[in-house]
Amino acid sequence: MGSFLNVCIFRIPDGKSIVFPGSHCVNCNHPIKPYDNIPIISYLVLRGRCRNCKTKISPIYPVVESLTAVMSLLLFLRYGLSLQYLVTFIFTCTLIIITFIDIDHQIIPDVITLPGIPIFFLSAIFVMNIRPLDSLLGILIGGGCLYLIAAGYELLRKTEGMGGGDIKLLAMLGGFFGWQSLWFILLAGSLIGAVVGISIMIFKGKDMKYAVPFGPFLSMAAVAYIFFGKYMTGLLFVRY
Repeated sequence: MGSFLNVCIFRIPDGKSIVFPGSHCVNCNHPIKPYDNIPIISYLVLRGRCRNCKTKISPIYPVVESLTAVMSLLLFLRYGLSLQYLVTFIFTCTLIIITFIDIDHQIIPDVITLPGIPIFFLSAIFVMNIRPLDSLLGILIGGGCLYLIAAGYELLRKTEGMGGGDIKLLAMLGGFFGWQSLWFILLAGSLIGAVVGISIMIFKGKDMKYAVPFGPFLSMAAVAYIFFGKYMTGLLFVRY
């Protein structure tokens, strides 16, 4: 699954098919043999280089494969072998794709979030046992609050401060978890983003106008919510 996520990460931003052609070196276009396409292991055996042209293979490949495996294990320990595990794993894989695309291209493709909103809305209701109204409000409030922030920033600064992709992503997250999750996701995502952003500015000597993608931090906050966010939410919201 991690190997497939890599295909999505590297092909979707360029509008390429994620099915055809098969796996190949991006430098020499040489087809990759099955024994050279084993997640993580092949990268280590080949020492991070194409067998044919010796071009370096991006370390993103084993990172994504390892991350996917770790998340699968953690979700299995959380939900067991169940529909909830399957749906949450697919949801997390979607966030992994979004994260690495946003880091590299500073975009969140509509081809992921627009179908993701209704798909995870229905999954939330029929699999994750989220009340339909909570999920619907999550979509409206999640997308609406970021839209107002983005519109207000653009009105005051006369420049875009937040892309539409972040707005659709938070709508998708709100639809999957319910509106009660949004305070935690926004707060945690903003705190992580602030720490990382300031660190980058200090080490790279950038000013406050340096663009840092927000999607990865929202995604990290969403994953955190899966494991302990509901306990934090329970401190503020009492369900009857």
